[in-house]
Amino acid sequence: MAEKSPLKQMVDSTRTDYWNDSCSIEELEYAISNGAVGATTNPVIVYNVLKKELHLWKDRILEIIAGNPTFTEDEVAWQVIEEMAIKGAELLAPVFERENGAKGRISIQTNAKYYRNTEAMVEQAVKFSQLAPNMQVKMPCTAAGIKAFEEATYRGVNINSTVCFTLPQALAAGEAVEKGLKRRDAEGLDTASMTPVCTIMVGRLDDWLKIVAEKEGIIINPAYLDLAGVAVMKKAVKIFRERGYRAKLLVAAYRSQMHWSELMGGDIIHTI
Repeated sequence: MAEKSPLKQMVDSTRTDYWNDSCSIEELEYAISNGAVGATTNPVIVYNVLKKELHLWKDRILEIIAGNPTFTEDEVAWQVIEEMAIKGAELLAPVFERENGAKGRISIQTNAKYYRNTEAMVEQAVKFSQLAPNMQVKMPCTAAGIKAFEEATYRGVNINSTVCFTLPQALAAGEAVEKGLKRRDAEGLDTASMTPVCTIMVGRLDDWLKIVAEKEGIIINPAYLDLAGVAVMKKAVKIFRERGYRAKLLVAAYRSQMHWSELMGGDIIHTI
C-alpha cells in the first residue's frame, strides 16, 4: 500500500478534519482522495484556478457571454464563480452523502463589496445556499456581517464567517450563529443538519502583530509573534466549548508548518 500523506494520517487518527482551500478540480479530486471533507472558494481563488485550468472553463465562459449579451463583466464573473462552486459541490457530494450532511460542503463567498450591507449579504447568501444541497456561504466578520450571520442562519444558510482574525470577532460570530439557530429551534425548524463554521486566519494575525511590533518599537520574543494566531485559536476553541456554541472553528491562513501541527487533534477544521 502507498504511504499515507500526513493529512490523511491526521484525518484517520484524530477528530480533526481538513478542507481544500481551492475549488480547482484537479486539486480537489486529489484532496478528497487524501481525506479532505470540504473545500472553499472566493473570487480570488476562482481567478487563480482559471489561470491554471482555463482549458476546462474557456468554452463555458464563452457560452455564458454569448448566451447573455447584456451581462456586465461582473455578471459574467459571478456566473463563473457560481458554476465553479457547483462543480466543486458535485465532487464533494459523495462525502456529503456518506457523512449524512455533516461534512462534504463547499464554501462560496458573497460579494466583498457588500461588507457593510447586511441585507445584501443575507439575500445573496440565501441565493447561494440554494445552488446545491452541500453549499456553505462565506460572509465577512464585519459589524454588518455578524448581523448577517444570525439572519442567514435563521433562514437555513450554513454560514462560514471569514476574514476573522481575533478572539472577539470569533466570539461575536459564534454568538450570532447561536442566536440564529435558537430562533430556528423555537419555531421547530431543522438545526440538526446544519454545520456553521467560523474561520480564524491565524497567520494574518501574526503578520499584523509583527508590523505593529516594528512600528511601535516593541521588543518581544519573535517566537510569540509566530504563534499568536495559534493561541487565539486555542482560546476560541475553549470558549466555544464552554458556551455551547454549535459553530465549528476552522483554522486558515498558514504561515508555517506549526500552524498546522500545533492544532492537530482538536475537533476543528483546517483549510489548506
